Amino acid sequence: MPSADRNKVWLETLSPWPEEFGLGRMLALLEALGNPQRAFPAIHVVGTNGKTTTTRLIEELLAAEGLTVGSYTSPHVLGWAERIRVGGSEADIERALGRVREPAERIGATQFEVLTAAALGEFAVAQVDAAVVEAGLGGRLDATNVLGARVVVLTNVGLEHTEVLGETREAIAAEKLAVTTPGAIVVLGEPEWEEAARAAGAESVVVGSSNLGVAIAAAESFLGRQVDPAAAADVRVPGRVEHVSEEPLEIWDGAHNLAGVGWLLARLPTRRYVVVASILADKDADGMLAALSALGDTFVATASENPRALPADELAARAETHFAEVETAPEPAEALRVGREAAGDGGALLVTGSLYLLADLAPFRPAAALPWRQ
Repeated sequence: MPSADRNKVWLETLSPWPEEFGLGRMLALLEALGNPQRAFPAIHVVGTNGKTTTTRLIEELLAAEGLTVGSYTSPHVLGWAERIRVGGSEADIERALGRVREPAERIGATQFEVLTAAALGEFAVAQVDAAVVEAGLGGRLDATNVLGARVVVLTNVGLEHTEVLGETREAIAAEKLAVTTPGAIVVLGEPEWEEAARAAGAESVVVGSSNLGVAIAAAESFLGRQVDPAAAADVRVPGRVEHVSEEPLEIWDGAHNLAGVGWLLARLPTRRYVVVASILADKDADGMLAALSALGDTFVATASENPRALPADELAARAETHFAEVETAPEPAEALRVGREAAGDGGALLVTGSLYLLADLAPFRPAAALPWRQ
């Protein structure tokens, strides 16, 4: 293996999912690193959908105001380095991982804990003026809940990961808002959570009406002054209504739950689509398939490399209730080939259901990928 990739190879051997959720390992790892999270002020982004886009929008808005900004997002689509950005560029992921590897191995940190610590360490070394950090799962027990952030963003709340976060939206909102420290400003994408935010310790609550509206409110709350929304006009996030080809039309979107599919349907160009998808087993697969069936008659079932992905044959069996034509292709690359063939030169193809699927397919992107904007 090339020595330049040894830390990334090590990262991929780590468990992405803890045996038990909690902050003990993360706090021990940060202590061993000198508590880098204390070196900069932060905006913490939690929620069910839209976290990565909101994080990137806030990053650009703050950068346009002259700040050196770090941002941390997950999961990635194009590569691990996509997750950690400093000053508008991807960080040196090998260097960032190398900084944390020894204590992480000693402590037995998970993959997400390692990445989070690597990001916080990179931000501290770069002496960023602000860090915008996306939570992984929930909030209270998430590895990112070490920031004491000045501003907390809650994009929205859906019924997801209920076995960890709770069975109701109210319980899930409380888990996510538990990252709030007394005196923080909370920015909401849904006004119904104002009382919960104040109960969590928010000094003030601001409401936005879209990803951009929330991002503007977060940046302005952090700075204490207005920002220019135009600074975020050209933000592109891989795998979010992304036109990887216009002729023939091929769109990739990582909609990974029912709410994400609903958001996507409202933003797609009006066409009949061949749908290629992988869906994780802990999602509402039947609801997602029912919604996606409004787009066309042909579905290609596959499975991403994520261990939580539904097997392709099981997904295909479920899809038969909703689609007239169902194909099964367990390997993502083969599924993409089958989908492109079914769509033909004059048709339209949608690849969706999981950002993990899009990551698996990254080597098979067309040379030119053109993000589509409404």
